[in-house]
Amino acid sequence: MNPFLIPLTLLCFTVANLLTCYLYIYPVVQGCAFPSPPVKPPPNPYRPPIDPGPAPFRLLVLGDPQLEGDSSLLFNAEDGHFPTLRRIYKTPSFQHVKELITHDLFILLQYWRKKLDLLGNDYYLAHIYRTLSSFTYPTHVAVLGDLLGSQWVSDEEFDLRGRRYWGRVFQRGRRIDDSITDTITRTSLADEDELAPWKDRVINVAGNHDIGYAGDMSAEKLDRFERVFGKANWESRFALPPPPSHPSTAAVPSPEIRLVILNSLNLEAPALSTELQHSTYDFLNEMIANADPVEDTSAAMVLLTHLPLHKAAGICVDRPLISYYSGEHGGGVREQNHLSPGSSKNILEGLYGMSGDANAPALGMGRDGIILTGHDHEGCDVYHYIPRGYPGGEWEAERLNKTNVYKAQERTAGLREITVRSMMGDFGGNAGLLSGWFDYAEGRWHFEYEACALGTQHIWWAIHVFDLVTLGLMNFTWWASRREARRMRVGEQKKTQ
Repeated sequence: MNPFLIPLTLLCFTVANLLTCYLYIYPVVQGCAFPSPPVKPPPNPYRPPIDPGPAPFRLLVLGDPQLEGDSSLLFNAEDGHFPTLRRIYKTPSFQHVKELITHDLFILLQYWRKKLDLLGNDYYLAHIYRTLSSFTYPTHVAVLGDLLGSQWVSDEEFDLRGRRYWGRVFQRGRRIDDSITDTITRTSLADEDELAPWKDRVINVAGNHDIGYAGDMSAEKLDRFERVFGKANWESRFALPPPPSHPSTAAVPSPEIRLVILNSLNLEAPALSTELQHSTYDFLNEMIANADPVEDTSAAMVLLTHLPLHKAAGICVDRPLISYYSGEHGGGVREQNHLSPGSSKNILEGLYGMSGDANAPALGMGRDGIILTGHDHEGCDVYHYIPRGYPGGEWEAERLNKTNVYKAQERTAGLREITVRSMMGDFGGNAGLLSGWFDYAEGRWHFEYEACALGTQHIWWAIHVFDLVTLGLMNFTWWASRREARRMRVGEQKKTQ
């Protein structure tokens, strides 16, 4: 037996174990965790600091998985795997045989390579969800749209990708029941038994590759999305107990998070279906009408939607863009990168009650909260603001850093918007960890966000392939050692004879 075989096997075994351990506990290795509330100083200097524990609201947020399917396989099922065989059978020729080898076999190899790639991509995305769910302990999970790779697929293909979505990628997750999304439900963040089911529920936001932009969104596309993935517009509320210094009374509100899921894809006109657009407008107006008073700092709003709010070119990777169909499509919205300035203003001033008017309620500072969006695969973290003293002025946005946010909060109404980087392998398998907690002393909610990335899908593939090669090498080494031992026994028997 080769003397280098056993050392090589031990080396590969060690490296394979290290790589596999990293892959399956990468959140621990990278220190990925939900941000925690700050440690409070003790009331008595001789006592240890008070650890507030984990944030009561922990949202694992994923962006744009975009599951591809049979439409990307470069293979026409109606023609069969070897369409050239028909021509060879009818008119045999060297040219047809050459075409069979150079064309059909090539397409077949590409077909099965793509099949394997789709299978691996599903389990790569599943690995991100499963591992982060196991090690970071979220209370909620959300996917910010573009669950699938195309809104133009047939109903059969849509259902097939939906089965892959629930059967592979989010195998532990489940669709949120209509009984929850049809009405505004309230859940206690302090009651573990009441909150526990939300960890397995996956909040699905509608993306343009799921239902289309305003110019091609139809009732059929929206119906099939809601049938498989859940409603596109809904709200749910999550509450904490009243402040400890006040027993539960009507005069003291319980701190509450309003989680709002909004279909922002048909906010712009013209729309293919004005009925669907008016339905979204009605939902948005209802959210505004039912909002808590802006002076009530015990309430905060977390908005989940697909399209990012408007911002000037150069702030994020995607620049502002809205294009329209022409001719027979009636001029509807064909594509857009951001919401229009008007729609963005309606969200910031309507839903969040912000204003440049210092004489407005709460000095125009609006409600606490945060906005999470998808669509721009590169991701972006910005602060939207409007200076005080400029009622009706234009909203501005800039890349977020701690300095400009804290400075802006002193002089403007403003809100943070996080466009979550895609979880696709080409973008590093990213995930977002959003924490929300209520500071009883300050009397308001705080939100902090961290990102955690696995790395490209090639890392996932390489580690698993290396594991298989190592397993094969171990089996070969075992077989070779057994063979060598048998040969030595035979040699010893011959010597004794």
